[in-house]
Amino acid sequence: MPPRHSGDAGQAFPIYITVVGGLLFLAFAYLAVGQAAANRNGAQTAADAAALAAAQERRDQLSGAWVENLLDPEKWQDIFDGTAEGLTPSCWRAEQLAASNDATVLSCTADGLLSYTVEVETNKTVGDSIVPGTETKKSQATATAVIEPRCGFELPTAGEGEGPDEKAELPTLNCKGGVDWELDPEAPEDLLPKPADLFDVHLAD
Repeated sequence: MPPRHSGDAGQAFPIYITVVGGLLFLAFAYLAVGQAAANRNGAQTAADAAALAAAQERRDQLSGAWVENLLDPEKWQDIFDGTAEGLTPSCWRAEQLAASNDATVLSCTADGLLSYTVEVETNKTVGDSIVPGTETKKSQATATAVIEPRCGFELPTAGEGEGPDEKAELPTLNCKGGVDWELDPEAPEDLLPKPADLFDVHLAD
């Protein structure tokens, strides 16, 4: 058996150092990718929550307008279409929800009457990594939430229920899921449909 030469071990050591250095570089690179992905996910979560919050605020306003106009069914369709008197801006709710998710709203836009698109930016940066610039890099994300009416109705025929001894009847609300609301004009407000009964709010596909 030929004797080992110490030179073989000396030649192998630089190769070992190179391999270990390469593995360490890959580990740090994967860590940087993971940091960036976590930051992006945080931005998307904040954007989703902010868009939903703005849409839910508008839904609640529309539902309130419907209750106020319960005895005037002629106004119901406009309300279900997203228009009603006295509506106020809803993007303040988007700002609240973004802040609670450690992000800032860059823009909040009402797309038509029943949709909100919100863009946010994370307050935190990706953080230090081997990738240059990540220490100041923030993530941005956009989400759109849609308000969808759940109910339909038919207005009564002119003169129906308007006899001298008859009480005016309200249209029946025919809602998704086979739920029909027979409305009593004298019913207390807590027995009327709630905002979630009248409108769905969800993220756009």
